Amino acid sequence: MLNLFQNKDDLPSLSVRRPVLIVVLNLLIIIAGLSAILGLEVRELPDVDRPIVSIRANFPGAAPETVDNEVTRRIEGAAARVSGVKSIRAQSEEGFSRTVVEFRPGINLEDAANEMRESVSRIQRRLPDEVEQLSIVKADNDAQSVISLAVASEKYDMETVAEIIERDIAPLFLAIPGVADIRLNGERQRVLRVTVDPIRLASYKLSFTDVSSALRSAPFDVPAGSLRSTDHQVIVRADATSISASEVQNIIIKGNTRIADVASVYFGPADANSFVRLNGEPVIGMGIIRQASSNTIEISDQALAMVEALEKRFPELDIHVTSDDAQFIRSSIEEVMKSLGYTVVLVVVTLWLFLGNWRATLVPALSIPVSLVGVFALMWVMGFSINILTLLALVLATGLIVDDAIVV
Repeated sequence: MLNLFQNKDDLPSLSVRRPVLIVVLNLLIIIAGLSAILGLEVRELPDVDRPIVSIRANFPGAAPETVDNEVTRRIEGAAARVSGVKSIRAQSEEGFSRTVVEFRPGINLEDAANEMRESVSRIQRRLPDEVEQLSIVKADNDAQSVISLAVASEKYDMETVAEIIERDIAPLFLAIPGVADIRLNGERQRVLRVTVDPIRLASYKLSFTDVSSALRSAPFDVPAGSLRSTDHQVIVRADATSISASEVQNIIIKGNTRIADVASVYFGPADANSFVRLNGEPVIGMGIIRQASSNTIEISDQALAMVEALEKRFPELDIHVTSDDAQFIRSSIEEVMKSLGYTVVLVVVTLWLFLGNWRATLVPALSIPVSLVGVFALMWVMGFSINILTLLALVLATGLIVDDAIVV
């Protein structure tokens, strides 16, 4: 009858008969776990980001109804033709359109974004010429930046700093894997202003529309949507490298009448949409938006390395890191790791106090680190990450390991 309960091939019996084999197996578990730690992602929470692509477009001066009818509805139609779409959420405001497209879980976000770009590009010619800054990013339009930077300079004005950021700095951060978009705040672009004199314009029997039409049909290259008209002024979003004030002054409006005859032409800063200050000084803010499913810590590491490289490349610029979500994530992970360490120590001390025998305490004390390290190998195989939830699970599992070890 007792033979039914005495299986010589079970693990406890094997451990007694083959101690060297058990030691080797434990060493293999430890080696596998330590190797897996190097390949595990470290993030705040498990990867539960929704696959989202946002489409933004500016339509300066247009009413919300106009934006909705001429821009947003057409973009919605293009987005609906993309495969794997779960829902489309659109919003039209004065001069601005945004469309947020959520895809079904499990879809490849990179492929979905590329298909979205192709679909939107097909209808782009049907959009009004005034539409500008049409962009498609792999993030929610309301997503918060994971890293915020402030750029200033004692040598350059804000227009020049903004030009350097848009031309040289922003593309480098966009090239970092996992970065979806770079949002600028407080920038003031250098634009060409054509200020019309109404009295001189009337003396030539011309209208403001004639001036605007002449600029739109100018022989130089001006991107579509780069002209914006106010009461007596036309703003051209072009820098001095592509167009000069003298070229604009010599444009013929009608007959022999030139722009210079009825207007003054000069470069100046664009109207500011926002102002950003750091310690009382004007700066340009940069917000780094991460893609869905990307790793904040990896983005932070590469972004901080990029900041150091840019400080050497542009010594005349002062680049400050004003916020970094990765610091909070790292501190949270460190606190949970400390809790895990305290748990192991307290469990071992408690066992020794109640058992009163170091030999009896040694078995569960050794099984705890071996089991915890071995879990990392399983996490790597299953595609899990080191995050607050998985570490808390290890803290809870420590007590279960001790219970089993005591029973054995």
